[in-house]
Amino acid sequence: MHETDDAIYLKLELPGLEAKDLDIQVTQDAVHISGERKSETKTQDKGITKSEFYYGKFQRVIPLSAKVQNTNVIADYKDGILNLTLPKTEQEKNKVVKVNLEQPAA
Repeated sequence: MHETDDAIYLKLELPGLEAKDLDIQVTQDAVHISGERKSETKTQDKGITKSEFYYGKFQRVIPLSAKVQNTNVIADYKDGILNLTLPKTEQEKNKVVKVNLEQPAA
């Protein structure tokens, strides 16, 4: 995850999944990703076929460091890599924070 003044960029590796296997939900404060892996491996040796099935559900919640416009999220999923562009709200873009410097006691 990296952040600019305008947006938060989130990159996740999700190998072996298709876009239809993913459920992505974004609130102003977090990204919720869940899905299910389904894979099958078949091998043949000397006329014997061996099949192995792998299933597994996962869920992950990623808290965000700033509020985002969750209605304007851009998602791209290609070759097992999910890229999300999460534009910050106008309040977050214009946020100014005063930093207090404390002087050491003499």
